[in-house]
Amino acid sequence: MAEENLSAVLYAKGDLRIEHRPISEPGPNEVLLQMHSVGICGSDVHYWQHGQIGDFVLKKPMVLGHEAAGRVVKVGSAVSHLKPGDRVAIEPGVPRDMDEFFKRGQYNLSPTIFFCATPPDHGNLCRYYTHNANFCYKLPDNVTFEEGALIEPLSVGIHACRRAGVTLGSTVLICGADLFAERLGVAKELGADFQLTVKKDDGAQQLAKKVEEILGAQPQITIECTGVESCIQTALYATCSGGVVMLVGLGAAMTTVPLVNAAVREVDIRGVFRYCNTWPMAIAMLSSGKVNVKPLVTHRFPLEQAVQAFETTHQGLGIKVMLKCDKNDQNP
Repeated sequence: MAEENLSAVLYAKGDLRIEHRPISEPGPNEVLLQMHSVGICGSDVHYWQHGQIGDFVLKKPMVLGHEAAGRVVKVGSAVSHLKPGDRVAIEPGVPRDMDEFFKRGQYNLSPTIFFCATPPDHGNLCRYYTHNANFCYKLPDNVTFEEGALIEPLSVGIHACRRAGVTLGSTVLICGADLFAERLGVAKELGADFQLTVKKDDGAQQLAKKVEEILGAQPQITIECTGVESCIQTALYATCSGGVVMLVGLGAAMTTVPLVNAAVREVDIRGVFRYCNTWPMAIAMLSSGKVNVKPLVTHRFPLEQAVQAFETTHQGLGIKVMLKCDKNDQNP
């Protein structure tokens, strides 16, 4: 293929380069994709700033990016459900082994799973990328590439809600946008019934009381998206007895929390690790119009300006920064 494959490659902490890399041929069960839209995730920025996340340490150059959608260019010999021209969203986690986690339907927990832009596995912030065809999902005509890329963060929400038991009529507290008025404003536009701006010197029990006053009752479920110790404490104090606290945000390895308070009130503490079996539901939610993720994209950059895009995300500007990888199509 005569096309060039511009890629955003992280060489080391703070060393992000835009360079040309070879275009891979798809294996029998793979497809070659022309990438269109790739969102920048906090984890991408963390690798760029620190060179590692927990036990995942960058040891050799790695292409970043895992919130992605693109167009099929070529299919492997064993692929029958996709064809060139199909628009697809990419699930970045692909199990390598049919282990016990895979057989239980929890393939996200498999210790050998491939995951885009998690060392040593390359991501898809590039012009062309090959991926397992079974983890590429065809997008309906009324779902844009950018919406397809946002299925990845949407999937985190879907998986968290499933694990927490969120259903019709659930009263839910979400901790995440609390310090920023503009983000709370977007949350309100997208369906949050109440907003509470948090000040840095607010105490956890004091905030829990405010939550109860605003809702008229303690929430049955709290989805904690920050990973900050004080927010986890607030989540535990705020949640009603017999309720569930869902830990989505990742923070310090060791955290001090009011464990006895949670235990004697039978508040369940649950975690999530990425997601599994969420793409079909997410696509249905977007296609039906029941969920609107379009307002979340606040900044767009061509792939050539990836470093500037990462700086924008690192500075906390806007909400979702989207990189456009197809030089001939910069549309959503």
